[in-house]
Amino acid sequence: MRPVKAPSIPSVSPAQVRGAGTVARRAWRTAYVRRLIAGDLLCALVVAVLTLWLGPDPAADSAVLPGLALLVPLVWLTAMSVARSYEQRFLWDGPEEFRRVFFATVMLLATIGTVSWGLRLEVARGFVVVTLPLTCALTLIHRYGQRKLLHRQRRLGRALQTTLLVGHRKGILALHEQLRRETHHGYRVVGCCLPASEDRSFDGLPVLGHLDEVVRIVELYEVDTVAVLPTPELDGGALRRLGWDLEGTRAELLLAPAVTELAGPRVRIRPSCGLPLLHVERPELRGVRRLVKASFDRSAALLGLLLLLPALLAIAVAVKSTSPGPVLFRQQRVGRDGQEFGMIKFRTMVADADLVHPVGGDDGNGVLFKLRLDPRVTSIGRFLRRHSLDELPQLVNVLRGEMSLVGPRPPLPHEVARYGADMQRRFLVKPGLTGLWQVSGRSNLSWDDSVRMDLRYVENWSLTFDLMILGQTLRAVLRGEGAY
Repeated sequence: MRPVKAPSIPSVSPAQVRGAGTVARRAWRTAYVRRLIAGDLLCALVVAVLTLWLGPDPAADSAVLPGLALLVPLVWLTAMSVARSYEQRFLWDGPEEFRRVFFATVMLLATIGTVSWGLRLEVARGFVVVTLPLTCALTLIHRYGQRKLLHRQRRLGRALQTTLLVGHRKGILALHEQLRRETHHGYRVVGCCLPASEDRSFDGLPVLGHLDEVVRIVELYEVDTVAVLPTPELDGGALRRLGWDLEGTRAELLLAPAVTELAGPRVRIRPSCGLPLLHVERPELRGVRRLVKASFDRSAALLGLLLLLPALLAIAVAVKSTSPGPVLFRQQRVGRDGQEFGMIKFRTMVADADLVHPVGGDDGNGVLFKLRLDPRVTSIGRFLRRHSLDELPQLVNVLRGEMSLVGPRPPLPHEVARYGADMQRRFLVKPGLTGLWQVSGRSNLSWDDSVRMDLRYVENWSLTFDLMILGQTLRAVLRGEGAY
């Protein structure tokens, strides 16, 4: 019997990774910060001049205002620097950059108010109160635009960070797949390091060495980022020494926690018993925050129904005139605490389509049944589904308190019967008209990704998180990706 040959592993040479060198590869970071500084300065100058031109403060000395307008950009740039909004670790990923811009605005307003009161200065209050908030808003828009441009460059293969994954095979595979899917984060995986006990063949991902060779690999390949997954071999002492050794390189160290779906205000590092322990707070799913969410949902749903009434009537006429049957389709779904409710939507299939199961394969993810070219879907139904217009009647479900504007996808009863223990946590909150699944690929998501999205939302819910998802929903709907 002939021996089975192990699959070949694509080799990555140090020259391929280094290219023009680490300094040249990271030059985009300095250029990015310079663009932010120039843009912030320009935003402050434009708002100051515009405010002065449109309507100066009648209580202020008109001779002082031009000088104040020129001073605002310098003061604004100083506040941004004090708030550390130009440090690279806070840029191009996550909300921390925007929080620091907002914090700088509040800090600057408080400082001007305190100084003017303490020294009895006659400051142009109207000018300051209008100029600073407008400058903050324009700066946030400018920085958001810069980040989107960077994400576009990364999708084209530019402004990337070479990354080395360290851990066990299963964890590395999952993380590598996620990084490959979300290219806008800019991590280009060049290989991995495995424990010596694991075999070196690895599904197309180069194995560059063992766990005790991480620093050598970083220096040889000029790696920008080392991502370490939870690994028994890298305990506290070994991980601490790895961090010390990496201080002599230009690589930054990322640690993936064992509980990966917890983030934001729920996680804090607090000293306890002389040790820096990671404290995980309980998710706030009841009390005042739930009342605020429910009030916001119902108010927004009522306003949405009133504003969208002409569009709803037009869609209803289109559905009725293009195929026989009712305009609305009602289906039993499972909501909070496992209670079933009747979810309504515009009918997108032929009448009684739920009684006929189509012949053919399943394009879903193993739990959710989906067909990309379902013969039961009408022509107008395909358009409505692509842009999620068939979901608009669910604003009535939100108004009745059965759903929320943002939350996990409302599942069918037979899908719930196949859920594991982890997915039962999704029933701690109401299902949503939109959610992380809506803005992250919808039907293109695997089942594991769907579970991860739902758990992430439940564990980290906040009103700010909801507003962010609502903002991203419009883009997802217009693009129509994953909707069929």
